[in-house]
Amino acid sequence: MGRLFVIEGVDGAGKNTLARRLVSAWERDGLDVVRVGFPRYDRSIHADLAAEALHGEHGDTSGSVHAMALLFALDRKDAAGEIRDLLSCNDIVLLDRYVASNAAYTAARLEQSADGEAVEWIRALEFERFGVPVPDVQMLLDVPVALAAERAAARESADAARTRDAYERDGSLQSRTSAVYGALAASSWMSPWQVVTAEVDPDRLAAELANQPSGELKVTP
Repeated sequence: MGRLFVIEGVDGAGKNTLARRLVSAWERDGLDVVRVGFPRYDRSIHADLAAEALHGEHGDTSGSVHAMALLFALDRKDAAGEIRDLLSCNDIVLLDRYVASNAAYTAARLEQSADGEAVEWIRALEFERFGVPVPDVQMLLDVPVALAAERAAARESADAARTRDAYERDGSLQSRTSAVYGALAASSWMSPWQVVTAEVDPDRLAAELANQPSGELKVTP
C-alpha cells in the first residue's frame, strides 16, 4: 500500500513547482509516483461549478461559504475511490491541495480559527461522512502572503487562461487562510505535518519522506 502525501498553501505559494520537483526526485529513486491536483478542474463537475461560481457565474453561489465548501468536498468524495486505487498500485500518491485546504479557506471566510466549528464540520463531512483517505503526511508550503499574491498576479499576466478567481484576489482572505493553515499544522490536524519554506531542498524533503517506514512517519519541522 502506498503512502498519501499532501502539499498545502495559499494561492501562489508555489505548490505546483514543489510538487513537480518532489515527483522528479522520487522517480529518480525508482519509486512509482502519481500526482493528483485538487480541485480537479475539467474532470469533476463539482470542481468546475465551483470555479465558475468564483468567476461570477451561478448567481449568489460563491457568496455562500458552505455551498462552496460542499462543492469542493464533493469533488474529493468522487475521487476517493480513485485515490485508494492509486495507493494500491503506487509507492506514493501526492496531492496538490486536499481536505485541509477546504478547512482553512472555509474557516477563514467565516473569520474563525482552526479550532472553530468550520474546521470540525469539514473534518466530519469529508473524513467521516464521505470517507476520503486520511493523509500520511501533510506539508505546508509557508511563504509570505504578499509574495504569494505577487506570484499569482504574475501567473495571471503571463497566461490569459489563468485569470485569478475571487479567492485569489482577496488579500485579506489569503492572510486569514495562511493563519488557519499555520494553526492546523501546529496542531498536527488529522496527521503529521511538515512546514517548509520556498527555500526547501526538494531532493532532501523527498528522501526524508520516502525513507521513513510506512506507518511510522514522524516528520519534524
